[in-house]
Amino acid sequence: MLHKNNITKMVFPSISSFSFLFILAFFLLLTLYTTLHRPTTTATPSNKLHQNDRPHSLHYQNIFLSSASNYTLATYLRHLTLQPHLAGTPPSLQTTLYVKSHFEALGLETHVSNHTVLLSYPSFSSLTAHFSNGSSLDLPLSEPGFSGVVKAYHAYSPSGSALGQPVFLNYGREQDYIALRGLGVQFKGCIGIVRRGAGLSRNAAVEKAAAHGVAAVLMYTEGEKFAGVERGTVMKGLGDPLSPGWWAGVQGGERLRLNDPQLNERFPAIPSMPVSADTAEIILSSMEGAPLPQEWRENLKSNKIGRVGPGPVLLNFTYLGEKKMETIHNIFAVIRGSEEPDRFIILGNHRDAWTYGAVDPNSGTSALLEVGRRFALLMRLGWSPRRTIVFGSWDAEEFGMIGSTEWVEKNLVSLGSKAVAYLNVDCAVQGPGFFAGATPQLDDLLFEVTKKVKDPDSENISIFETCKVTNRAINIQRLSGVDSDFAPFLQHAGVPSIDLYYGRDFPVYHTAFDSYDWMVNFGDPLFQRHVAVSGVWGLLALRLADDPILPFNYLSYVAQLQEYRNALSNFLEGDISLNPITLAIQDFKAAADEIAEQVKKLSEDERMDEFSVLKKRMLNDRLMFAERGFLDAEGLQGLRWFKHLIYGPQIDGGSELNFFPGVVGAISRNTGMNKGERQEAIQHEVWRVARAIERAACALKGSLT
Repeated sequence: MLHKNNITKMVFPSISSFSFLFILAFFLLLTLYTTLHRPTTTATPSNKLHQNDRPHSLHYQNIFLSSASNYTLATYLRHLTLQPHLAGTPPSLQTTLYVKSHFEALGLETHVSNHTVLLSYPSFSSLTAHFSNGSSLDLPLSEPGFSGVVKAYHAYSPSGSALGQPVFLNYGREQDYIALRGLGVQFKGCIGIVRRGAGLSRNAAVEKAAAHGVAAVLMYTEGEKFAGVERGTVMKGLGDPLSPGWWAGVQGGERLRLNDPQLNERFPAIPSMPVSADTAEIILSSMEGAPLPQEWRENLKSNKIGRVGPGPVLLNFTYLGEKKMETIHNIFAVIRGSEEPDRFIILGNHRDAWTYGAVDPNSGTSALLEVGRRFALLMRLGWSPRRTIVFGSWDAEEFGMIGSTEWVEKNLVSLGSKAVAYLNVDCAVQGPGFFAGATPQLDDLLFEVTKKVKDPDSENISIFETCKVTNRAINIQRLSGVDSDFAPFLQHAGVPSIDLYYGRDFPVYHTAFDSYDWMVNFGDPLFQRHVAVSGVWGLLALRLADDPILPFNYLSYVAQLQEYRNALSNFLEGDISLNPITLAIQDFKAAADEIAEQVKKLSEDERMDEFSVLKKRMLNDRLMFAERGFLDAEGLQGLRWFKHLIYGPQIDGGSELNFFPGVVGAISRNTGMNKGERQEAIQHEVWRVARAIERAACALKGSLT
């Protein structure tokens, strides 16, 4: 374990003081040199031609990689995590000013977009256990020893009290209630104990409990930090709950009333609170009743839980919360494109945190600032991007992606016509191992970039090579979840997206232990993983901003759609025909083959006359707009704000299929219909997916049919 005497020991524990000072002096001299030798901003025509040259782009990519600084990243993170900074609070404003002033100091065009939204905070909470031997115990609801940290709570939970026996609901899935009924367990009027997991959101778990007559829910997360309490939101959907589907602005915009039925649909009907694994174990280990089902027992981390209840322990539960109108702040820094300023590559990270936020989200904020610093250095050396690069620092993500969603809703038309891609980093560093999520046309670009970035956990080999040596491909997930700010860009606006992170899980998620100390002791002591994420993030942006032809490969999308079609075929039964999807994919493949051939020919064309430039621009438009074709104006049934028919959330999170959300929703939602009605509903969703794929194929073809 590292000593915390000073930042030198924390960040470079194996480097002498002299060596550290030498490294620091080197970076200071480099910055001074580039400032003194900053070129004039007036670009000559010959310079513009030179910027299109591929070797010249490689030159700047190499400078970008070589100018990394783990010391700078550590400094950013230390400043950002000095105090908890929950959205809408004064400390959160301090982080706003820190990020804004940093972008301004780099000489970047900077502005702030403010939004007044409805947020939720705790006022009072208590939980008392009354045991069968007559004793009672006031159970802790937050981590001890942390000042200034918000009490553990679920944002947008209704206030309420409940007195009842606890019952263990496992993950709170429908199949868990079926298992309990099979054991003869009565849970109506009880206080449900739910463990997080199995793909079920907090909102879905609480809403299911309410539908089954449970009076209140206590939710815990299994993990190493048993005293940690995982805060979170239980709101359904994304964005400001008072302006569902539109941007309300700061003052005077249209908003729902607090008693509007639409608003009530966004929040659960029963109160809930998070508790630590320790607190949950105190309750669960004292319960009697039916024995745990074997399937539940096999993956429980505690061996002290043997019965599901209810009782005989009695719980007295109270939660009081308040909803407030607060102003949140999105910060933007812009590097204008020299040739296609109306085409945008957006790099985004949220800034607000439930507590100190060293992992979530400020490891990503530090990386965002680091990429900005290195791009500013490239600008001083003469670089300017072909297309515009936008840095976005979002606010109030933890409440339901509110900052990014409000901005996307406000700028929906411009994003639809001008956004090339959205590159998201939330928790940049959670632990070891590189992971990414992406829409499939960006897979090849991810592979190419990871071949150039050194793996921080291996000796002198790239991230890509590490994966190859360990006999696994880079684990590219798809973006069906709604767990970060890529969701509004992809699932509402249809912008091709990437999400990057190191480490899959971390034990201090949304707890008071998510601090700078945890990062330097466990997460990334030398900040080399931060360097790696920053390198991948920045190179992706450089390629998307500078490549004359966008590095999109839709043949990867074809292969993925074919896999989805085959998986759905194996899952479905009855008379559902997937022929519409099969034919649509064939058409999409023909369009992808055609545009791949055109990309190859135009890539070999080095002419710079106006007609050649226009041909590349038209080709890029087709590559950029194809993703929009997967949007459907009607949205998903029950979740109409989500428009993407390939990637989007499941209505209850209970299916093993993480694609074609409309089809999956029809399968799970219509179990109460007769066979004919159910098949008709599913078939309708199959047709909708087929039409979406056809629209994307038309966009790739680029001509009217």
